[in-house]
Amino acid sequence: MKSIVDCRPQLKEEIDKIAEVAGYLWQNGWAERNGGNITVNITEYVDEEIKHLPAISEIKPIGVKLPYLKGKYFYCKGTGKRMRDLARRPLDNGSVIRILDDCESYVIIADNPVQPTSELPSHLSVHNRMIEKGSPYTATVHTHPIELVAMSHTKKFMEKDVLTHILWSMIPETKAFCPLGLGVVPYALPGSIELAEGTLNELEDYDVVLWEKHGVFAKGLDAMDAFDQIDVLSKSAKIYINAKCMGYEPDGMSDEQLKEMSVAFNLPK
Repeated sequence: MKSIVDCRPQLKEEIDKIAEVAGYLWQNGWAERNGGNITVNITEYVDEEIKHLPAISEIKPIGVKLPYLKGKYFYCKGTGKRMRDLARRPLDNGSVIRILDDCESYVIIADNPVQPTSELPSHLSVHNRMIEKGSPYTATVHTHPIELVAMSHTKKFMEKDVLTHILWSMIPETKAFCPLGLGVVPYALPGSIELAEGTLNELEDYDVVLWEKHGVFAKGLDAMDAFDQIDVLSKSAKIYINAKCMGYEPDGMSDEQLKEMSVAFNLPK
């Protein structure tokens, strides 16, 4: 059976990048069983032949109307699928979908009729908002970084920008590569409208959002960019926790040192 990536090197490169990120999520211990999701807008790689591919599924409702997604195409991790399997066979463990003209339903067009993640409405709502704002971001990644989730189990860290300041202060690169910091969403039932709305709200000001006692949700230029931001924040969390395990409260970089970083790298204050 001919794959959608055959003779399309740019599309193949993008799908391969998604698979590479899936492997990193698994190797880091952030994607147990079928945990986590990746959704990427691949519309820019879609040619006329793809646009005319027949559906290989019934018309499926999204559950919400998303007017900026009309005619867009997305790669979506499959529901119940494992990241470690997606890393090896991305088009057996995910699928390509086309958003229909009503902007509230979709069909699967390739390679296999793999049902997308149950978190699809939340992911697509973020993509809809990014397109509405003219954002260059095309990818959303949800995963379960151990140290960041551990830090969300105390209320003092869930106050606005408390974790951002701690994580920025652990190592200079954190502020350089995650200049917007880390948003937080109080615990809500996974897959709920409450969680989706909280995430959308926080993503107005942040690129990465921590879900209390659950995981993180990141947006980026592509899947690798979203992963990189999570990875940098996770490194800072590891440094903080390792210092605590050694029996002391880490000093962290001072406010003056953080301001110096902002000026040197032309970052938001």
